Amino acid sequence: MADGELVSRRSDGDDVEVLVLRNPPVNALSTRLLDQLEHHVAAIEGDRKVRAVVLTGEGQYFSAGADLKEMATLGFDDAPKIVRRGQALFERVSELRPPVVAAINGLALGGGLELALACDLRVAGESAKLGAPEANYGLLPAYGGTQRLPRLVGISKAMELIFTGAMIPAAEAGRIGLVNKVVPAGQELRAARDLAHTIAQKAPRAVAGAKRAIRLGAERTLSEGLALEAETFEREVLASEDLAEGIRAFVEHRPPKFTGA
Repeated sequence: MADGELVSRRSDGDDVEVLVLRNPPVNALSTRLLDQLEHHVAAIEGDRKVRAVVLTGEGQYFSAGADLKEMATLGFDDAPKIVRRGQALFERVSELRPPVVAAINGLALGGGLELALACDLRVAGESAKLGAPEANYGLLPAYGGTQRLPRLVGISKAMELIFTGAMIPAAEAGRIGLVNKVVPAGQELRAARDLAHTIAQKAPRAVAGAKRAIRLGAERTLSEGLALEAETFEREVLASEDLAEGIRAFVEHRPPKFTGA
């Protein structure tokens, strides 16, 4: 496997897809790696058999962010195009029908943090560090960081992290809600996969509908969000065969067998 690639580790019949960033030594988000991510995201968009996704980095790092050496070779005229491409790609990650769980090992900095923010859930090893160091290099988080980070941890805390460029340990990230779970170092991928498999056992249309209602509803008024919730319930749940299966399984005291239909 060449450097700057993203590989899928999914066994036959498995409904959880594990995507692994590989660009040693720090899994920098090079153009090639982003191309690979885009390819895999497109494949998942067209595959209803995938019920959950895990995204992690190979080796000691999740991702230390943009490839600054590559950026130094590009002209300022290329910057707007690069930013728009990164934003659009991370938004596609965020909008994937199946939930996406980030397994954060080592460092998640800059664009790496922004990629983790585009995921639905985040599991970090206790030795991991997270941060938005762009201001140290005359930059600002431009792959969605200025928008997603405040929505997750609040405006004041997001400003502190972005203005100072400080790295915070996993325990602090867990305390402020930046990550959902902190586990012993080296166990983050296992924990993320366990979480993804738990999600994959649930009714796919119900999970996807809930994800859509939560994501879109967070940007609306409460009354608008409630209307979206009702619409999603009617469209995704009432029309599904999984609803009938869930009720039968409850009555028959057995685990349900959801098909996503």
